[in-house]
Amino acid sequence: MGMGRKQREVEACETPIDPELKAEKKNRKKLKNLSIEEENNHAPKRSLEDIKSQEGSDSKELNKKKKKKKNKHKNVDENENEKQMEVEEEKPERNIVNGGGEVNVLVKDEIVLVTGKDAEEAKYAPLKSFKEANLPSDVLQCCQNFDSPSPIQSRAWPFLLDGRDFIGIAATGSGKTLAFGVPAIMHIMKKRDGKFLRGRTPLCLVMSPTRELAQQIADVLCDAGKPCGVTSVVLYGGTSKERQITALKSGVDIVIGTPGRLKDLIEMGFCCLKDVTFGVLDEADRMLDMGFEPEVRYILSQTCSVRQMVMFSATWPFEVHQLAQEFMDPNPVKVVIGSEDLSANHDVMQIVEVLEERSRDARLIALLEKYHKSQSNRVLVFVLYKLEATRLNICCKRGLEGCFYTWKQSTD
Repeated sequence: MGMGRKQREVEACETPIDPELKAEKKNRKKLKNLSIEEENNHAPKRSLEDIKSQEGSDSKELNKKKKKKKNKHKNVDENENEKQMEVEEEKPERNIVNGGGEVNVLVKDEIVLVTGKDAEEAKYAPLKSFKEANLPSDVLQCCQNFDSPSPIQSRAWPFLLDGRDFIGIAATGSGKTLAFGVPAIMHIMKKRDGKFLRGRTPLCLVMSPTRELAQQIADVLCDAGKPCGVTSVVLYGGTSKERQITALKSGVDIVIGTPGRLKDLIEMGFCCLKDVTFGVLDEADRMLDMGFEPEVRYILSQTCSVRQMVMFSATWPFEVHQLAQEFMDPNPVKVVIGSEDLSANHDVMQIVEVLEERSRDARLIALLEKYHKSQSNRVLVFVLYKLEATRLNICCKRGLEGCFYTWKQSTD
């Protein structure tokens, strides 16, 4: 009952709407609608084609705007790419010094890691040209066919010429022989002081795992040392000892050899290494893999206790690391070109052909005719047995001159 009373009271309070006001509002609305209709009638009528063309032009304008935006972004991206390319071209070599004396370097898409005490000092900066080494012209004569030092040479020379012990991890064919050969020649010239007496004992020792590598090193060091008066002898098994003993008796500056033959001649008393003050182990990892560790330890024990040691290896296994700790300075410099892990050399193209037994000789002769066109184009053929090397030599004498080496894993 209470609710009903309240509603009635509210209704009573509301003021009654005047009918005249209502009519006036209606008239105003009518007049407004009439004026809008008149405006529409006076305006020119748009056909369907006009509407479509208008829509088309609007869409064209939108597309133009979109294209402008796209081109703008494209130009920005291209400019950024050009800037990046310029930066990469401007920075062929970049040093990053880490804690603990480590230097990471990017050289021609190949990472070079340098570690060791004071390795970041300015005097050990990599050489950009042979002239920067400030070496005599006689010593640099062996480098005249090269435009600039290889990465391992540019890094090794500043340390080795300063008398530092050095570990180099680099692939075969990276210029390692001259990387240690040139500093070895400089070391000998300083020690001899220009006096190369007959019957002199060697000052430099280079050990390699195989006779082929020993001969290759000897060829390079003989050519490099000739203008300076530095002589070399190569010692390996499978050949007569007489010629090697004669060379040792006449006096040499550098001895290059395999562990087996070196040990034999030391025990026979013909190879005296007591004055050796520059020692090199080339392909140290391979030497240990072939079981030469006892011979290597024995030979190094025969050298001078105060010596500069150089070790080159394609990989860095634990056994090589132990050997370096035993025979090298406690803080040697270590330079890694690329990676410490074993991998294929990307600078060497390898082609594998699977042939039937009867077609092998014909294919070999065809390849020799293709590549051995003159004496300057040398070809090296590896075979499994000595008998096979003899047979191939006879085969090639029919119309081709070649030199064959037998490769075999032996204790020599």
